[in-house]
Amino acid sequence: MDDVFGIPFPALAGQLTLGLINGAFYAMLSLGLTVIFGMLRLINFTHGAQFTLGAFGVWMAMQYLKVPYWGALVLVPLVVAALGIVAERTLLRRVYQMDELFQLLLTFGMALIIEGLLSVVYGSSGLPYDNPIPGGIDLGFMFLPYYRAWIIVASLTACLATWLLIERTTLGAYLRAATERPELVRTFGINVPRMITLTYGFGVALAALAGVLAAPMDQVKPAMGSGLIITVFAVVVIGGMGSILGSVVIGFALGLLEALTKVYYPPASSMVIFIIMTAVILFKPTGLFGRPA
Repeated sequence: MDDVFGIPFPALAGQLTLGLINGAFYAMLSLGLTVIFGMLRLINFTHGAQFTLGAFGVWMAMQYLKVPYWGALVLVPLVVAALGIVAERTLLRRVYQMDELFQLLLTFGMALIIEGLLSVVYGSSGLPYDNPIPGGIDLGFMFLPYYRAWIIVASLTACLATWLLIERTTLGAYLRAATERPELVRTFGINVPRMITLTYGFGVALAALAGVLAAPMDQVKPAMGSGLIITVFAVVVIGGMGSILGSVVIGFALGLLEALTKVYYPPASSMVIFIIMTAVILFKPTGLFGRPA
């Protein structure tokens, strides 16, 4: 096929596929952050470590318990979410009414503890992980591995399901109301603290699911989440803090933009997202999809 601005089309298509995959992880992680912040007003720096727990969890489930991948895909996010719920009930709810700095310090400290424990037990070099869906399909202009296609489909499905749950169901309406008028919601007999706890667990489950999907893409290692979390926070800021749609759209869009930058001007690929974040903060502080407070 012809070149596209000097780049062979197969190479460009392959890079854009990687961009979609990175965008899938950005979207799922930023969606989890957005759910937690939008409903709880909590800045959750533990999110990257919870992503890592998902990756280690699927590795341990398959290695030690011989759980098949498809079973671990469901089981591991639930287990990590349960751990998150325990942390919320014992630690995080103590800082909800405090300054955001205390939330940041607590969640950042929790992330360091999780990564430190994983490093002590498993080391920092990484653990090998076999591809659970080998093979691929020849599209003519590129070879698309089945697992990469699965990541994109699974991420889009999870994002769409979350948006429908929050924006189009009675439960989602209760969740939104509980964050703005908790006293009014209590008059309907709804247990607001329990709803907050389950919301946090759901956000954690999204991070863990992203970790499960990411595990076969690379070696499983303790620092794999910390390398993503800053970029994911930038995605949330650009999309708009608390915006479900913004997290998903901007996550995938920035993944593709990052891939295009790697093709046409590689030195800028590591900073293009942060350049956009700076511009958004300067000219539209609420984010591209955010609403004024």
